[in-house]
Amino acid sequence: MKNDWTKIRSKVKSFIEEEIYPVEDILANNSKESQKILKSITQMAKDENIWALGHPKDIGGGGMPFMEYVYVNEVIGRSAYANVGLGTVSLQDSIMLREFASDNWREKYLEPLIKGEIFPSFGMTEPDVASSDPTQLKTTAVLENGVWRINGRKWFTTGASRAAYTTVMCKTELDAPGHGAFSMIIVPTDNPGYKIIRETPVLGINGGHYEVEYDNVEVPEENLLGPRGHGFLIAQKRLGPGRIFHCMRWLGQAQRAFDLLCSRMHERETFGTSLTQKQLLQKFVFDSACEIQSSRQLTLDAAKRIDQGDDARIEIGLIKVLGAQMLHNVIDRAIQVHGAKGLTDDTPLSLMYRHARERPGFMMGQMRSIFSLLLKEFSRITKIMDLVGILEREMLHFKINKMADLQKFVESLLEAEFEEFYPLSGGASADIYNITLKNGKVMINNATVISADIDADNGVIHVIDEV
Repeated sequence: MKNDWTKIRSKVKSFIEEEIYPVEDILANNSKESQKILKSITQMAKDENIWALGHPKDIGGGGMPFMEYVYVNEVIGRSAYANVGLGTVSLQDSIMLREFASDNWREKYLEPLIKGEIFPSFGMTEPDVASSDPTQLKTTAVLENGVWRINGRKWFTTGASRAAYTTVMCKTELDAPGHGAFSMIIVPTDNPGYKIIRETPVLGINGGHYEVEYDNVEVPEENLLGPRGHGFLIAQKRLGPGRIFHCMRWLGQAQRAFDLLCSRMHERETFGTSLTQKQLLQKFVFDSACEIQSSRQLTLDAAKRIDQGDDARIEIGLIKVLGAQMLHNVIDRAIQVHGAKGLTDDTPLSLMYRHARERPGFMMGQMRSIFSLLLKEFSRITKIMDLVGILEREMLHFKINKMADLQKFVESLLEAEFEEFYPLSGGASADIYNITLKNGKVMINNATVISADIDADNGVIHVIDEV
């Protein structure tokens, strides 16, 4: 390993504490002064070689490996302003452009995006559609004579007022069902049909979320990101790793709140004793530490699965829900320990709490999705066990070298995604099947199994495709 990521992480943490913490109050004002300070911070980050650490090297980033950058994101999360100050904010969009955009848009946007000279935005959520079911999105894009005409309305488009472009999720396949009807299209924000209606404050915070109308927006056909109808597939590539980074940054926020909680308990006394001696507050510390560490381990597990090529949909869903609850709970306890001061802006807890409260609002839809995935996985495992039991009872029909071979064979059948698996009938079959594992492949009578089915009528396995 060329660079020790623990040293980089320590350097990032020190930079945030020394350069960003002291100016957070000014940065919260979103004034000309705050913009000047933020620009100074980004330059210092570049000078310290901690800018855009996770962006691929071939597009001008630091090229830090995914898992190492996961750990660094936790300390980046300690301040809401570090995400921009250290160039992290453009990571997901730059990777999406790199993989799916046309040559023209890669050339136009990638370099300034990595340098922090321009900002991206993403338009998906709509005011009149339940976000838990994105297949209801109403914004449409119709292709005519090489031009996309986009009409609709989005809100919670974060950073729209400063962004150079918005990647818009819209319905392009008007007759296609479900997720396959949607595509993503790049819309420059200086397009005359791109109209910012208002900023939508959240819990009193002007957090840069905007409602945007697309009024006959016309853009060239090449602005399509990836193939038609692949909008949600591309979004998953964008959002999967991004959700890991979000959850790690939540942990950074929670850890900072936990540090403030513990510090306050050591500083404060009531009724002649330190707050550290109060049993209820001791429970606050214990519960917070447990929740932080549990969320951290679940998030790291999901990250490792993604790093190994798994989409980790269940694991990501779990950490989104648990992480949001954890963040809210830890900050809430820290506020309580600070008493009246915790409700003011004399500490970062007030702003942290309001941002944290945005998260649980999205959990019910996430719970529903994960519930479905968990039941599907349970059904898959149950089918494996049922089929193993059936084949064990019908061993007279088979020669099995090892039980492990049978298990892998059964799993290979399930991977073919047949809707049902039928039990073998009690009738005797003239055929004897020699099921083995050879060179990591399931074999039936020395033929490699591509897919197979079970004949319920005749009580035999039919190899559908073989080499």
